[in-house]
Amino acid sequence: MNTLINLGYLVAAALFIFGLKGLGHPRTAVRGNLLGAVGMLLAVLLTLLDRHIISYEWILIGLAIGTAFGVILAVKVQMTQMPQLVALFNGFGGGASVLVAGAAIIVAVLHSRVPSTQMTVSTATSGLIGAVTFWGSLVAFAKLQGIISSRPAKIPVHQLWNVLLLLVSLGLGVLVVLQPSAVAWYWLLVAASSVLGVLMVMPIGGADMPVVISLLNSLSGLAAASTGFVLNNSVLIIAGALVGASGLILTSLMCKAMNRPLSNVLFGGVGATTIEAGDIYAGKVKSTSPEEVAMLLDGVQRVVIVPGYGMAVAQAQYAVRDLANLLESRGVEVLFGIHPVAGRMPGHMNVLLAEANVPYDKLKTMEQINPVLEQTDVAIVIGANDTVNPAAREENSGPLAGMPIIAVDKARTVIVIKRSLSPGFAGVPNPLFAADNTLMLFGDGKQMVVEVTEALQTG
Repeated sequence: MNTLINLGYLVAAALFIFGLKGLGHPRTAVRGNLLGAVGMLLAVLLTLLDRHIISYEWILIGLAIGTAFGVILAVKVQMTQMPQLVALFNGFGGGASVLVAGAAIIVAVLHSRVPSTQMTVSTATSGLIGAVTFWGSLVAFAKLQGIISSRPAKIPVHQLWNVLLLLVSLGLGVLVVLQPSAVAWYWLLVAASSVLGVLMVMPIGGADMPVVISLLNSLSGLAAASTGFVLNNSVLIIAGALVGASGLILTSLMCKAMNRPLSNVLFGGVGATTIEAGDIYAGKVKSTSPEEVAMLLDGVQRVVIVPGYGMAVAQAQYAVRDLANLLESRGVEVLFGIHPVAGRMPGHMNVLLAEANVPYDKLKTMEQINPVLEQTDVAIVIGANDTVNPAAREENSGPLAGMPIIAVDKARTVIVIKRSLSPGFAGVPNPLFAADNTLMLFGDGKQMVVEVTEALQTG
């Protein structure tokens, strides 16, 4: 029986690996997600057989409650709210690790068993990382949902507080290892780590949310792997390690795309200050109308559409697709330029455009789209700001200095669809809005795109 169970764990681990590989490309993402889900189902069933469960009643109750919440979320949550949902999922993973590790150490104490060093070290690790992940994810969710401001919120010498809390948490972790029978040390560790999780994410602005979500995803995996060592469950160790490693790789890629080290993301507080914009915009901004934009689009050869978080807020992805389809029906080449950190989670724009059935081959990375922008008739920016800000090319442009951008200013004409001239999350005014070749179309993203499309149809 044990041999079959271990073989089943191996199959589940293989499914996780193939699932992750499938998630690496949009065309195979659905299949990859399905493989991962099947692997997790197999792992859960094998664990129930392997662990000699005394009573299944509570497990069935928990399964029913979890299934109900999962179905409700799957039906109710909009695609534009995926970043919030991902943040919650990360938090739930960390919270589960805290509770499972805590329960394991309590059971060992109640049965007068002396926990092994592996168990105590793993328990302390699960408590620390899991609590940071849970509360950090809740803060990220609240920022994304608008419950609290997405701007960085700093307290005096917040970095010093973070260091002190980390040292306190590590010290309490040592006490958990040295005195495992004193369960109170574990919960004090969880409490200190919880405060650390809150203070770690509060100073991070909305512009850095893709990096934060990737990092929290990695931490949830590491917490799960640590819990696997607590329970001596090999498949949990493997799954947690895969999530932790893939999350770290994605975090590294996000930081590279922003040309900023992770330490700068965590401690820099991008967006904490706003630079005066008067000298940049005064008398230079030219507004336009949907009818004028339609006239510009009549007879062009190439249009590049660059979406940002504003497109997600306006839920304009379907309107954007309809405009692209209309232009293509007239022989216009339409491409989409996707910045790696556009939106609030990795791949946010890709997910929204895929929901609207925009073909994958139309979505171009920053590296792919920048070389063709100089030969582009019209670039349409919908709700993007920091990711197209030319100030990033300047050495002294503040928070955006050195960040690679989509060079829409190289196009012959730039149409920026935006509600106002307000800066992005980095708090940096955008010289693109006042450029000679830029026209500002002020208004709701979805409504403006619909009106442009209607003007094209009737023009």
